[in-house]
Amino acid sequence: MSTDIATQNGGVAVIPIATFSLPVRVYYQDTDAGGVVYHSNYLNFMERARYEWLREMGFDIHSLVQVNKAIFMIRSLSIEYFKPALLDDLLQVSVQVKAVGRSRLTLCQDVLRGQTLLAGAIVNAVCVGVDTLKPVSVPAPLRHKLGKLL
Repeated sequence: MSTDIATQNGGVAVIPIATFSLPVRVYYQDTDAGGVVYHSNYLNFMERARYEWLREMGFDIHSLVQVNKAIFMIRSLSIEYFKPALLDDLLQVSVQVKAVGRSRLTLCQDVLRGQTLLAGAIVNAVCVGVDTLKPVSVPAPLRHKLGKLL
C-alpha cells in the first residue's frame, strides 16, 4: 500500500519531492501502558498532516468553509501497520496526492521514524457543501494547485 508513495528498499522509504511531510512527536497520551502508539492515533497524526498540508498550499479550513462553503470528509481509508512507534519518537507524517476527481481526492500517507516505514494509508476524501453535506466540486483554486502535484 505505502509502496504507492514510498519505495521500500530493505525497510528504507524514499519520499518523493512532491510529498508534504509534517514532524510529529509521540507524547505519553498517544501511547498505551507499554509506551507503544495506540493504533487509532496514527489516524490522528495523518489528519494533522492533511490539515497542515492544506494550510501549506494556502487553503486553511476557515477559508474553505467561509469562502468556498466546502469541507472535506473521509469517505474511506485503508491502513497498514508495519512497525510500532514508541514514546518520544520523532515521526514524519507525509501526504501525497494520487488522484483528483470532481469531488474526490485520493491521498497516500506514510508515517516514518527516520527512514523506517511504520504505517501507510490510502485515504479517499470527498469535498462536500457545508450546508448540505452532499458532494460538491473541489474548489477551482485548490483543484488547480492539486493538478500541479500530479
